[in-house]
Amino acid sequence: MTLTGKKVVLLAADSFEDMELLYPLYRLGEEGVAVTVAGLDDNPVTGKEGHGPVAVDTTVDRLSAQDFDGIVIPGGFAPDKLRRSEAVLALVHDFDAAGKPVAFICHAGWVPISARIVKGRRATSVGAIRDDMVNAGVDWVDEATVVDGTLISAQTPSDLGPWMKALLAALQSSPVE
Repeated sequence: MTLTGKKVVLLAADSFEDMELLYPLYRLGEEGVAVTVAGLDDNPVTGKEGHGPVAVDTTVDRLSAQDFDGIVIPGGFAPDKLRRSEAVLALVHDFDAAGKPVAFICHAGWVPISARIVKGRRATSVGAIRDDMVNAGVDWVDEATVVDGTLISAQTPSDLGPWMKALLAALQSSPVE
């Protein structure tokens, strides 16, 4: 599978779950996807286990969903920072409204909750935020990876493989813009 010509935004903030940012960054690149790491500011970010610093390519407020084919939101403690940004919430909402993949894992479910795109949809997350997901109207499923239309969710770092396979399949089935 080669996805040359596809472009994905990878959201980044300090204290991200290390493998949940690094694995998609490299796995997407292996398939020819151009990955843009977008932060809340121009400063590099560091994972909660100390990986990094990871340079950001741009800031979220400079991006438009129309310029990309999908968005990836890693977990860790970073989603608690990301969900407080109006620019992040608007961008995630715009990806969903455009029918483009929104992939999130672990605690990253907080971001689509705050973007108000999960009500009435099937998804999963780490068990620690199950109540948050359910209270936001999610049909929460205890599975490694759940695909509901363009929402692609996973529970923990051990689910990175099936989560990325689902995202790659979604990107492959969407036309290059």
